[in-house]
Amino acid sequence: MNAFTPNLGPVALIQSDDQALDVARALAETLRPDSIARDRERRLPHDELAQFSRSGLWGISVPKAFGGAGVSNVTLAQVVALVAQADASLGQIPQNHYYALEVLRVNGSPEQQQRLYAEVLAGQRFGNALAELGTRTAHDRTTRLSRDGDGYRVIGRKFYATGALYAQRIPTSVVDEQGMQQLAFVPRASEGLEVIDDWSGFGQRTTGSGSVVFDNVYVEARDVVPFQTAFERPTPVGPLAQILHAAIDTGIARAAYEDALHFVRTRTRPWIDSGIEKAVDDPLSLKTIGYLAIRLHAAEALLERAGEYLDRAQAQSTADSVAAASIAVAEARAISTEISLAAGSTLFELAGSQATLAEHGLDRHWRNARVHTLHDPVRWKYHAIGNYYLNDEKPPLRGTI
Repeated sequence: MNAFTPNLGPVALIQSDDQALDVARALAETLRPDSIARDRERRLPHDELAQFSRSGLWGISVPKAFGGAGVSNVTLAQVVALVAQADASLGQIPQNHYYALEVLRVNGSPEQQQRLYAEVLAGQRFGNALAELGTRTAHDRTTRLSRDGDGYRVIGRKFYATGALYAQRIPTSVVDEQGMQQLAFVPRASEGLEVIDDWSGFGQRTTGSGSVVFDNVYVEARDVVPFQTAFERPTPVGPLAQILHAAIDTGIARAAYEDALHFVRTRTRPWIDSGIEKAVDDPLSLKTIGYLAIRLHAAEALLERAGEYLDRAQAQSTADSVAAASIAVAEARAISTEISLAAGSTLFELAGSQATLAEHGLDRHWRNARVHTLHDPVRWKYHAIGNYYLNDEKPPLRGTI
C-alpha cells in the first residue's frame, strides 16, 4: 500500500437504488454540520472523503455485471444533489470520478473494466486532469502521450483538476502521436506526477481544483482508454457529465432555499412599513418565496426527467436517443444554473442584514453556485434547446452543450 492508497477499512457494497438514496441521505446529515467551517477555513475534507468512500457511494454507477449496483441516472443525480446540498464542494469532488467510469463503460476493454471497476468497489477514488489553461478553446488539449517501450510517457500541465488532490488515480486527457485524444488512468503515486493545491476560487473552495503536472510520467498501456471516439459516435458520455453538474447546482439551490426559510422564520424582522408583526407574514416576501419554490421544484423535476432520458440513451445509444438525452439534460442545466444563483442571492434580500454576518456562512451558497455554474455558458444551452425544437438540429457530440 502506497502513500496515496487509503486505509479505509471496510467499504460498503451498495446493491440497489433505494439503498444508495438511504445511504446518501444519512451521509448528508453527517456532512452538513461542519460545512460552514470547512468553507470558511478552506479545511480540506480528507476525513469526510474517507467516510464518503466507506459509504460505498463512489461505486454505485459500476454496472451490475462487474459487481456494482448499476443505479439509474435518476438515482445517481439525486445522490449527488443530496451530498451537494450538505456541502457543495463534497458534491462536486466525485463528479469526474463518475464521468471516468462512464468513459470506461463506453470505451474500455473488458479487462480494463474488470480491473478498474474492482478498484472503485474497493474504495479507490478517481480524480481528473482534463482541462488546460492557455489553449485556444476550453476543449483544446496539448498534454502529450508518447510511446515508451510497452507503455507510454505523459508530458503536460492541467488545471481545474477537481478531485485529483484526493484521488488514487487521475484520469488524464492526452493527445497521442496520431493526434487522437486518449484517457490515461494515471496512478497518483507515479514518479514525475505532481498535484499542486493552487485552487483559489472564491467558491467550491475545498474541491482541490488546482493543477496537475506530468513530467515524463510513465503509464502502462493497459491504463489508457480511448477517449475521443466516445464523441465521434452517439454515446451518453457528454450528457452524463452534464447531468452531474445539474445535480450539484440543484443541491446548492435546495440548500440556499432551505437556509432562507429557516432564517426568515427564526431571525428576520418585519419591515417597518409593512404593518405586520412577523416577517413570515410579509406579502412581498411570500411572493418571493413562492417564486423560488416553483423554480426549485421545476429544477428538481427536470433533473429527474433528464435522468430518465439518459437511462434510455444508455440502454440504447442512437443519434436520436443521445440527442434527446442531451437536450433534456441541457434543460435541467439551464434551470438549475438560474435557481442556484437566484436562491443564493435572494436569500439575503429576504433575510436582511443579519444574514450577511460571517458566522452564518450564508454567502457560500451564491459563491459556490457562481463558480460552479461557469463550467459552460448557460446561454448556449438555450441556443441548443431552441435549435433542437425549432429546427430539429441535434446538439454536438461532446461533453458540453
